[in-house]
Amino acid sequence: MKASRMAGHLVRRLNQLSTQVFSKRMQDTGLDLTPVQFAAMDAISARPGIDQAGVAAQIAYDRATIGGVIDRLEQKGFVARTVCKHDRRAREVRLTEKGAEVFTDILPVVTELQGEILPGLSPEEAARFLELAEKAIRAASADAT
Repeated sequence: MKASRMAGHLVRRLNQLSTQVFSKRMQDTGLDLTPVQFAAMDAISARPGIDQAGVAAQIAYDRATIGGVIDRLEQKGFVARTVCKHDRRAREVRLTEKGAEVFTDILPVVTELQGEILPGLSPEEAARFLELAEKAIRAASADAT
């Protein structure tokens, strides 16, 4: 099968593995949290008061669907939205106290599970893989602008 050696196929398979590992570990902690929700919480934690469009940009997610991600985080009590003071059409997002506590608690879990996403690679190989993946993403992002 030729597709099995193609970048797109391999990236898709790694994404499946990553999502599977993340879901299992969140289930083990008793949390219902997706990788995209975690990424959104990370962006919000780093920039409290960021607007939804900013969250989408930070995590490279579709602006049209980020609202649903934020909705689910709000329903879980992890984030709160307020109307932006300088643009009433925008919504600022902040972690709630509960959200900040959950984020602090799961950050070490998510950090630890990274090693499970690239099984069979030495630490040096994993670091090189990440370097190359970041390089490809930067180049693709530059081409898109």
